[in-house]
This record gives sequence, structure tokens and C-alpha cells, in this order.
Amino acid sequence: MNEHALPEMDAKTQISITHLTKAQRRVLGVLVEKGITTPEYYPLTLKAVTAGCNQKNNRDPIASYTEDAVEETLDQLRELGLVAVVHTETGRTQRFRHYMRHRFTMSEPQLALLTELLLRGKQQLGELRSRASRMAPIESLEQLRTELKGLIEMNFAQADGPLERRGILVDHNWYTEKEGQRLEYRQEFDDSSTSSFDEGDLARTSSRQTMIDDDPVSQSTNGSSSPARYDDLNALCQKLSDQNRSLESDIETLRTQMNELADIVHDLRRQLGG
Repeated sequence: MNEHALPEMDAKTQISITHLTKAQRRVLGVLVEKGITTPEYYPLTLKAVTAGCNQKNNRDPIASYTEDAVEETLDQLRELGLVAVVHTETGRTQRFRHYMRHRFTMSEPQLALLTELLLRGKQQLGELRSRASRMAPIESLEQLRTELKGLIEMNFAQADGPLERRGILVDHNWYTEKEGQRLEYRQEFDDSSTSSFDEGDLARTSSRQTMIDDDPVSQSTNGSSSPARYDDLNALCQKLSDQNRSLESDIETLRTQMNELADIVHDLRRQLGG
């Protein structure tokens, strides 16, 4: 396949991206997500990108983009150096790939976390971890917080309080100014009213998560009323639900690919006079 992209930008230009439109965030998130979860269909055709933007699972808000709108957005992302177009050897169908790994220095878990935030917006730590784990392993809450701190330091993410506190919200930080989506610091996280987790608390929380992952049935029936345990069970249920939705997404992508193959076969028959 032949790849066509804009010339490489200098470092100053590469770090100048501070916001993206709703459509740009959705399209970019879809390209990264599908590139990781369904690599056999990547790079994506315009039809596949559109289907990914409009799928009903793992998206918030649900959208209904036209292929023309998606194509225009892809052109905008190409100008920003975030997307490239790839032509097949036959030259018949354009395909698109993202350039996130080329443009930014981040770990695979950070890329997965940012992608989930681009596709769904603000989330609590437990649900974000379970959703992002389908793209990159995030073994513990401690690792989750470490990866998120890196994104916040790069100004790619934001939070409404210290990451060590239960119940905080995190979000990406690529909103346009007029969207007004800056997370406000919540007063209940002030040190004068709430004590922070110590290292022992964090270790015990990570240990509970490991126990839940290893034996969810026994952990859910031991009679404990610990809020942290309920949080872990809720995260596990959310993870299973997202995995099911991911399978539905894969089926939807497969249908799209089969339709494209049928179109190609039809064109070939017509060219051969069949």
C-alpha cells in the first residue's frame, strides 16, 4: 500500500494542538480504537470510519455523521498531521490511518486512556480503567493514576481533584474554548475536609482489584459492605459489558467489510462483462 501524508512538521508545530472539534475527536478516536481492536481491518475505509463514528456502543454522545462530513473531518486531521491517507495497490479504495504515535510521545496505556476519553468524555477512574483495558493492559489503580498524571502533565487530560481520591472525574483536555468543558475543582476534595489515601490504602485497593479479577464470584458473595469492593465489582461488571459491546462493534465492522467486498466483486463482474 502507498501512503500519502503531509511533510513531517517541526517540534514546535507538533505540540501546538490544544483543541479539536467534536467531529475531529470522534474520527480520531475511532481510528485509534479500530487500529488496536480490529487491526485486520486497519487502515479504515471512509465507510468503516463513518460506521465507527455512528456506532451506538462505547460512544457518548451517540452521533449520526454522513460520509461527506467524515471525509471533510479526515481532511482537517490530515492538515493537522494527525491522519494520513493510504491507497491500496489497485488504487481503487482510499484508506485512513492515524498518526498519534508519530505526533506525540505517550505510552500505549496513555493512548488507550486518551482514546476512551475522546470517544466518551468524562468518566470515573474505575469505568475508565475497565474500558481502556480492552486496548492496553492497565494492571492496577496505581498504574492508572500514573498514566493519567502523565497525560495531565502533557495537558492532554484534566481532573476535578487529586487522582488519589475516590469519585473524581477525569476527561480529555482537547475541547474548544467555546464548549466550556473545563472540569472545576470540587471542594469536597479539599485537604481541610477530606483526608487523602496513604500508600497502604492504595495497596489495599489494588489488592482488592486483583482479588476481584481472580475470583469475582467469591468476592461478590463474602458479605462485605466495603464501598471499595462495590466499586471494584461495578468496574468488573462494566468491563464485561464493554467487552460484549466491543464484540458487537466487531460484528458491525465485519458487516461493513463484507459489504465493501461485495461492492468490489460487483465492480469486477461489471468490468469483465459478467
